[in-house]
Amino acid sequence: MISQKLFIFEFVSGGGYNQLDIPSSLFCEGYAMLRTITEDFKKLGFHITTLLDKRISHLSRYLKSDIVKFVNPKDDYLKIYTNCVNESAFCFIIAPEFSNHLYKLTRIVKDLKKKILSIELNGVWLGTSKLETYTFFRANKVSTPKTYKIPLKGGEMDAKFILQKFDQLSSSIIIKPEDGAGSELIFHFTTKDQILQFIEKFKAKLDVTRSYIVQEYIEGDDLSISLINRTNPERYDTQDQIILSLNAQFVENLDFFKDSLYLGGFTPVENYQVLRNKFEKILKSMDLTSFQGYFGIDFIKKADDSIYFIEINPRLTTSYIGIRNILDYNPLEFLFNQYKSKFELTKSQPKKFSHFTRLELKYSGNKSFKKIINDIIPNLMKLIPEIVTPPIALQSSKTNNELIFSCFISTKTKNKMSSNIRLSQIMVIFHNFNFSVIK
Repeated sequence: MISQKLFIFEFVSGGGYNQLDIPSSLFCEGYAMLRTITEDFKKLGFHITTLLDKRISHLSRYLKSDIVKFVNPKDDYLKIYTNCVNESAFCFIIAPEFSNHLYKLTRIVKDLKKKILSIELNGVWLGTSKLETYTFFRANKVSTPKTYKIPLKGGEMDAKFILQKFDQLSSSIIIKPEDGAGSELIFHFTTKDQILQFIEKFKAKLDVTRSYIVQEYIEGDDLSISLINRTNPERYDTQDQIILSLNAQFVENLDFFKDSLYLGGFTPVENYQVLRNKFEKILKSMDLTSFQGYFGIDFIKKADDSIYFIEINPRLTTSYIGIRNILDYNPLEFLFNQYKSKFELTKSQPKKFSHFTRLELKYSGNKSFKKIINDIIPNLMKLIPEIVTPPIALQSSKTNNELIFSCFISTKTKNKMSSNIRLSQIMVIFHNFNFSVIK
C-alpha cells in the first residue's frame, strides 16, 4: 500500500539504556510493542528501519524490519536516532514520558520536518504532565481525582503539605512523579504514619530534580481505553474518535514502601458495549484535537459505574499488544484518513479475547546459557506463538546470583475461559523445558 521509508523507535530496547542496565519489566513491554507495531506497519507496505541495543542483537531475528541498526554501549544513541530520522519520510516513536524522553525525541522529528505517525508535540507535552492533564480533564468537565503538586522544603518533600492534603481529601492518597509513565514510583497511603515513614525512608532515594504530586485515591477497577483520534476524511472540521477497545489493567499496589507494579491485563473488558456507549458520549464532549493518532486514557470505574479519568498516555500503550489480537482489521490503517469504509468495524464488540502479561521464569535445567538462547528459546517460540518478547535474562534481573528470565505473552482466543485454558497449557510447556513461572 505505502512503499515509503518508516523509522520506528522504541526507547528501552532501541538504545535509550545503552550505557545502563536495561530494566527487565520496561524492556519486555517495550520490545513487545516494537515487535507488534513493526509487524502491523509492515502489512501496510512500509520499508521499516529500527534500532536495537547491541546487547540484545539476537532478538533482531523476530522483527519484521527491513533494516535493524545496533546501538553499542559507547555510542551516542541520539546521533544514530537522528540519522535514522533524516533517512526516513515517516517516524513512529515509543518512549516513556519521564525525563521528557518522548517530548525530546518527538521534537527532533518535527525539527527535521518529517511526518510523525505517533502523537504530536502538543499532545505529548499535555500527557507528560500530570498537572496539565488534571487541568485538561477539569476544563473538559469529566470526573478526575483532585491532584496537587508537592512543594519541596529544604530539598525534601514538604511533609506538612502532604498531611494537610490527606486531611482535606478525607481519603487515602497516591504519591507519584508529575511526569511518571505507567506504574513507575506510584505509592499508596492510608494513614499519616505511613506518609511520615515513607518520607523519612525515601528522602535520600527520591530524585528531587523531578516534581511529585499528591492525588486523591479512587477505589475501583483499573481500566483503560485505547483509541485513534483523526480528522474526519469527509468533514475536516470534525474529529473521529475511533475506539479500538477497553482494557482491564492488573496493577498491584503493594504497600507504602513498594511502588505499584504493572502486571499486564486483558481485553476487552466485561460489559464492553455498555461502557463503550458511555465513552462515545463522553469523548464527543471533549476537545481531543491535541491528540492525533493512537493514545490511551487510564481511568477508574467505581462500584457505582461512575468513571474517573486518571491520566492520558500520549503514545502507544502496552494494551496494543492484546488489542491487535482481538480485532478483525489492522488498527494502524486508521492513521491514514482514506479508510472510510472500515470505520463501521470499530463499532461492534470484538469477537476475540486476549490476556497480555509479563512472566518471570527460573530455569532449572542443565543446558548452557548459549544453548538456551540458540536452541531452547527458538523451540519455545514455535510451540508458544503467544510469546511476543522471547525469554531473556538481563543484568538487571539478577536475583540471589541467579539470572531470571523475563518474557511477554499475549493470547488470542474466543473468550476469557479459553484464554485461561491456553495460559495453563503455556505454563506446562514452559515446565517441560525446565522453566518455572515465578511471577
